[in-house]
Amino acid sequence: MAVFQLDLCPVVARVSSSSTAAFRFVTNSARSDPRPGSLLRVGSPPAGLKAVKKPDICTADELHYVAVSNSEWKLALWRYLPSPKVVYALFLDKSRNHPLLLLSGVGTNAIGYDLSPESSFARFMSGQGFDTWVLEVRGSGLSALAVENEEDYEGSSADDEVAEIVPKSIKPRSKLSENFISLSERLSGLFKGQNSAVSNQIRDLSQRLVNVIEEGQQLVRPPQLLELKERFSTRLEDFLKEVDLIPKYDWDFDNYLEQDLPAVMEYIRIQCKPKDGKLLAIGHSMGGILLYAMLSRCCFEGRDSGLASVTTLASSLDYTPSNSSLRLLLPVADPMKALNVTVIPLGTLLSVAHTFASRPPYVLAWLNPQISASGMMHPELFEKLLLNNFCTIPSKLLLQLSTVFQKGGLRDRSGSLCYKDYLGRSNVPVLALAGDQDLICPREAVYETVKVIPRHLVSYRVFGEPGGLHYGHYDLVGGRLAVSQVYPTIINFLNRHDMT
Repeated sequence: MAVFQLDLCPVVARVSSSSTAAFRFVTNSARSDPRPGSLLRVGSPPAGLKAVKKPDICTADELHYVAVSNSEWKLALWRYLPSPKVVYALFLDKSRNHPLLLLSGVGTNAIGYDLSPESSFARFMSGQGFDTWVLEVRGSGLSALAVENEEDYEGSSADDEVAEIVPKSIKPRSKLSENFISLSERLSGLFKGQNSAVSNQIRDLSQRLVNVIEEGQQLVRPPQLLELKERFSTRLEDFLKEVDLIPKYDWDFDNYLEQDLPAVMEYIRIQCKPKDGKLLAIGHSMGGILLYAMLSRCCFEGRDSGLASVTTLASSLDYTPSNSSLRLLLPVADPMKALNVTVIPLGTLLSVAHTFASRPPYVLAWLNPQISASGMMHPELFEKLLLNNFCTIPSKLLLQLSTVFQKGGLRDRSGSLCYKDYLGRSNVPVLALAGDQDLICPREAVYETVKVIPRHLVSYRVFGEPGGLHYGHYDLVGGRLAVSQVYPTIINFLNRHDMT
């Protein structure tokens, strides 16, 4: 394993915020092993809040919702409580002093931190005694828009819309055809009044696709095509549920930084009451970029960050010295602006692409190494990650993130502030980890940010061995060797800085 390391020293900081407006608490009513309320002085739901059963997809111990001021979004927080045995063992020595916040990558939800009981970054951290929280930023996972009547909102479906769009006199169509028709009508409605030509083109293209689909019903199709059709129909139906929200997908990276992150940090501080008011934080990919940007912004504004330490996994503010595969997306930035493309259905695209990447003739096999190096993930877990972890994202977010390829690295939305410029003034300890075969955020990119941090505050390591197994972009979180190689490194770092 290649290792690069610099010395560290613990430093403390603090910040206060008033972004949290309201929240809702959801717990697992079926839980049989009660967690103690003394660790970090964790409190039960405040008076007046009703605990309801969390959705099955949430595998955390608790699900919390945080409403953000000046926003319609309610942010989902997955909470993993330390087990009683760990709490008791720590109590005999010294209990944990800080809660732990985990941040995910762009267009991903909390599932990536908890793929299965055997592959769960979040469970591992809570098993080490940390009160662990995973944030789903606006538009991701279980985060949702605040609506007046949630039951009516959740009860609506694409099928309701199809019933209005498809005339009863025509021949019954397949579910996939109906979804296409519904999608075309709703997208056309979004563009109507803004760009009638685009609206007409959407209708025309959708009708042609429907004709192709219906004609294909009469043909003998191989199993792979049937599977693709079923998968695409399912993902299209999921995307249909998001279409009406497209006008609401109007945020960028700075919205995460200025609104979402401060709101959840304040909420966690209120819930856990750490003595020094600090949190430990770990960010993967964009999650790490958020943490770097927060440290920089706090230095620029002359305030404390409220973080006891920061760990970044495959993250950088400046990709310019690297051959990141994300450079391939740069040519589409200008067309996206010109065509006023508002959202990218990342989850739908990756789900469909996975079929072509994992089955003969493997025309998109080059996509798999973008996420995980060969042999580093069990095929079933890799498929679960691809099919469940990715979400629809706004184009504004990607356009701002694309500035990581500009001179000086990531900029704020105004373009006047380079976040890397002020990172060197931070006094918060940082652990930066990279994968030796990370195609998205190569080690050169990771080090480009590391080198501006004071040497006595930063530790930098590259995981992967020549002639052995390698680490791709996600493998630092969920690779098969992460639990024995990466996790202990993180725990040692957290232990050193989990002090008041």
